[in-house]
Amino acid sequence: MGALRFDSGRVCLDLVATRGGRTVAERLHSGESLREWLYEAGLVPQGTPVEVDEDWLGPFTALRALLERLVTAALGGAHPVPQAADIAALNAAALAAPPAPAAVSGADGALARSLAGPPRCEGLLAAVARDAVDLFTDPPARAQLRRCAGESCTLVYLDTSRGRRRRWCSSEVCGNRERVARHRRRTVLGTQRR
Repeated sequence: MGALRFDSGRVCLDLVATRGGRTVAERLHSGESLREWLYEAGLVPQGTPVEVDEDWLGPFTALRALLERLVTAALGGAHPVPQAADIAALNAAALAAPPAPAAVSGADGALARSLAGPPRCEGLLAAVARDAVDLFTDPPARAQLRRCAGESCTLVYLDTSRGRRRRWCSSEVCGNRERVARHRRRTVLGTQRR
């Protein structure tokens, strides 16, 4: 998994994760970092040329901010009330035609995913926006939204675990930090009782 990829369970949440985590930092700081995210999120198949320039950053970070507001509303209670302007903006972003996937024969004869045409900014934004529309309009999926319980972590993911008991965005990162902190607290308490 690359530095710009977070396996949240949805590509729209992966975009939100490009500014989040234990330290809230901007990870989409250039056209090249956006291109890397597009590949890692699976919106553009590896090896497919995509001409990302700095002009793409504004629309993608604006969509991310919109998704952050919608996620916050969805996590806010049983009946989220997103702003009408946010709903309209999401629907407008979803209107463009995303790049159509195509199956092509690889060098070894196995089918590989390709795009029927060159990926364009509006189409890639539409693919993320449509994923968000699917998420926010599907009550069972929306009910799986969770914010990481890790100390100072802001990441959001879909809890698809058995029993819906997942607490952290990553067991290896936030979960491990919590287990180490818990062990330290027990060790300190144990030495204080002696």
